[in-house]
Amino acid sequence: MNTKSHMPLTNSLFCFLFLSSFVCGQLDYKYYDATCPNLTKIVRYGIWSAISNETRMAASLLRLHFHDCFVNGCDGSVLLDDTSTFTGEKNAPANRNSARGFEVIDAIKANVEKACPSTVSCADILTLAAREAIYLTGGPYWSVSLGRRDSLTASQSAANAQIPSPFEPLENITAKFVSKGLDIKDVVVLSGAHTIGFAQCFTFKQRLFDFDGSGNPDPTLDSSLLGNLRSVCPNQNDSDSNLAPLDAVTINKFDNVYFKNLMNNSGLLQSDQALMNDNNTASLVSTYSKYPYLFSKAFAASMVKLTNLGVLTGQDGEIRKNCRLVN
Repeated sequence: MNTKSHMPLTNSLFCFLFLSSFVCGQLDYKYYDATCPNLTKIVRYGIWSAISNETRMAASLLRLHFHDCFVNGCDGSVLLDDTSTFTGEKNAPANRNSARGFEVIDAIKANVEKACPSTVSCADILTLAAREAIYLTGGPYWSVSLGRRDSLTASQSAANAQIPSPFEPLENITAKFVSKGLDIKDVVVLSGAHTIGFAQCFTFKQRLFDFDGSGNPDPTLDSSLLGNLRSVCPNQNDSDSNLAPLDAVTINKFDNVYFKNLMNNSGLLQSDQALMNDNNTASLVSTYSKYPYLFSKAFAASMVKLTNLGVLTGQDGEIRKNCRLVN
């Protein structure tokens, strides 16, 4: 019996059974090798320039990519401006006045268009940008399969429903991850991205002054951190947009200090510190706090899963010429 004749069926069955949440065989690590061979160099230089100008931009680009992928897949929908036919994702509460990096993606896209007109999707550029941002701040490097196409629309209502919020309990956040084909380990690992970047005071201020309506600070919050945060975020409305580092120890370095902070009750967001209240997530936090290599390896693996969520390939979507507008 010729077993080779059954391989396509076997591969298809494997894809259906095990990779149904992802893309099987449609993305390719060498997708642009012939049509845009300098793509990675162009993206890397663009990210290097942006981070050199503002170190915070690395975290902003990673967050932008995460918010894109969590809303109906990694399709560049977060980059679209509102039009007369749809209300996009930029003004959803999770993105309004906080999503950043659009100009960086615009600049990279312009340079890519000069080198390879109408060839590379905005979704692929954003995916590569996130990888480069992590790598250039000391994080892991992972191979990115390419060939995503751009969405033709965006949805504010989907962004409202699907993006996890720092105000939600852990079980709600976990449910949103699971709905995307991710799991509890991915929740912990991808939360580790908070080893870089900043949060606006309104996202955690109630922990400082009125935790759960008690009129007192969160009793689990480290006292020295509490004092520092109260100076940055005084109990008044005009401090809501002030910024505090998610990891005040190594602000601009991608490392495992985030997990060490959680072990010391120094997580900034309540949703981060909540990882210590569940035995399964707390065990992972403890492991990653001790073994930075394991965190780096796990982060790369979770990012591969994230970047393959719900992508458009083949004849679906389009290759936008301007990331803000449908062609």
